[in-house]
Amino acid sequence: MAKENKSSRPRAGLLTRLFGNRNKAQRSFMEEEQLQSPGRLALRNFLHNGLGMTGLIIFLCIFLFVLIAPSIIELDLGYQDNTQSNVPPTMSMMSLPDELKGHVADIAAGTTYGVGVSDEGKVYTWGYTKITSTIDLADIPEEVQQAKIVQVAAGYDHIVALDENGGVYVWGNYRLGQADLPSEISGAMARGSNLDIVQIEAGYQFSAAVTADGDLYLWGNSNMCDLYVRRAYQGNIKKVALTTYSYIALLNDGTVVYAGAQTDNAVASIPESAASNIVDIASTGTTCAAVDSEGNITVWGSSSHGETNIPEMESAPVELYGGLYHYTALLENGDVVSWGDNTHGQGVVPASVEEGDIETVYAGFYQNYALTTDGEVETWGLRGYVFGTDEYGRDILNRIANGGRVTMTVGAISVIISLTIGIILGGISGYFGGWLDMAIMRIAEVVGGLPFIPFAMILSAIIGTQVSVEQRMYLIMVVLGVLSWPGTCRLVRAQILSQREQEYVTAAKAMGVREVAIVFRHILPNVLSMILVTATLDFATCMLTESTLSYLGFGISPPTPTWGNMLTGANNSVVIQQYWWRWVFPAAIFGICTICINLVGDALRDAFDPKSAER
Repeated sequence: MAKENKSSRPRAGLLTRLFGNRNKAQRSFMEEEQLQSPGRLALRNFLHNGLGMTGLIIFLCIFLFVLIAPSIIELDLGYQDNTQSNVPPTMSMMSLPDELKGHVADIAAGTTYGVGVSDEGKVYTWGYTKITSTIDLADIPEEVQQAKIVQVAAGYDHIVALDENGGVYVWGNYRLGQADLPSEISGAMARGSNLDIVQIEAGYQFSAAVTADGDLYLWGNSNMCDLYVRRAYQGNIKKVALTTYSYIALLNDGTVVYAGAQTDNAVASIPESAASNIVDIASTGTTCAAVDSEGNITVWGSSSHGETNIPEMESAPVELYGGLYHYTALLENGDVVSWGDNTHGQGVVPASVEEGDIETVYAGFYQNYALTTDGEVETWGLRGYVFGTDEYGRDILNRIANGGRVTMTVGAISVIISLTIGIILGGISGYFGGWLDMAIMRIAEVVGGLPFIPFAMILSAIIGTQVSVEQRMYLIMVVLGVLSWPGTCRLVRAQILSQREQEYVTAAKAMGVREVAIVFRHILPNVLSMILVTATLDFATCMLTESTLSYLGFGISPPTPTWGNMLTGANNSVVIQQYWWRWVFPAAIFGICTICINLVGDALRDAFDPKSAER
């Protein structure tokens, strides 16, 4: 036995050297081909194609982004906000300068910017501070830089500052009288006297100042804003809160009044619960709020963003602060609570704030700043926009994500419809031939001769507004799929014409297999590789076609976003030159996506083509 084993070893070694699989490096290519199936061989070829794999990875990243992001970033088709119009890419709206950290004396939050004062009286700005192409709030006037500022207020398009001597400074947009100080204030400044101003506020297009003597001064756009103050309340005003076009005042006796002339607005009707025993007031763009000495909060006005949905609080609120559509309250135990609009995260207080010892809070528009007893500043709210905003203040990143899902859905469904029709008609035409082949090919020529884009434009013009946006999307899918099948049909027909003469087809016929089964169960799997390549390339073509229609205004219309109609809004010289982010990012992601799809299609074609495989 030992002798037999010993004699068999050289034989085994010879067989191993001749036909064995000792290591990968010693295998010849022919041995690999014999061991692998055609599918595995094609997969291996594809995986070794650098461009194809790069394209696949990038496309999958974009696909996952447009698939997952819309469920995280919700799209509100009715959203518009002129305060956020044409904001460039930035995430610095709540990024305090290093010089201000630990030395905060006052902070005011503007639309897309912030302004703060250090304990040394120096003014700093951050965020997107440009109001127009020529007006920048970061250009702090020389007299403001030289003065010791004690308080600042941020408005829609201007900033108001108060120095230690009672001087009031305004910079930013002056067009609507935002810098036209009342004669009492400007006269006192000219005389070098101090009115002892204790509060300044800046609103949409007007500003306010309250003195220690209880006098209220208003200035700005009197055509839109209520700048009237009743004489009966002058000398008794403790605090003022500004809405977009009006205001309320807290008197020294704890009552809340509307001291203006436009008594027909919603905030002028003050509820009985907010009329007396009030310790603090605040306002949003369209509502007002008051907290009484027992910690009860009352909100009134035109609430459209949940301002009246006051949450349960563990302690009594002692101070109120208002943004554009949200409120923030500082409680007696040091906790902070926010409620109202949470579009930009300004309505939910982060855990870092809840764990801190908060001294005071600064709130405005979409931002909140909480100052701790250690001098640290915690922030929550709108930090900025990764890809900027459009002319309606809509987030470009949000619309790219949701628009990509629409564009890809239209392309995918159109390809499925096209493939279904093309495979069925091409299979029947190629296998049966004769008059059936003649009829199908003539129909394919007629359909292929129809110019799709002009046809879709005419159809869109005829239908007009008779269908909804969703129905228009379905219509584009169907029309695009129905008119795109001739190319697939010809390809399948040509492949089946060559395959139907093969031996396995003859064997299937001899076994009595039905002809339909022969076409779709035996022949079609052998030409599936070419169909897969065609489908991949057609997917990119359908996406481009849909975006072309939307770009020309005959596809899916706004506010429903697609990559095509996003580029339509950027089709003018002003946008191209001044608001580059509105067309660069949609064009870039769309171009990258279609290029990657084509790279994947080319790589698949090379992988399935034996002649292109490297030997």
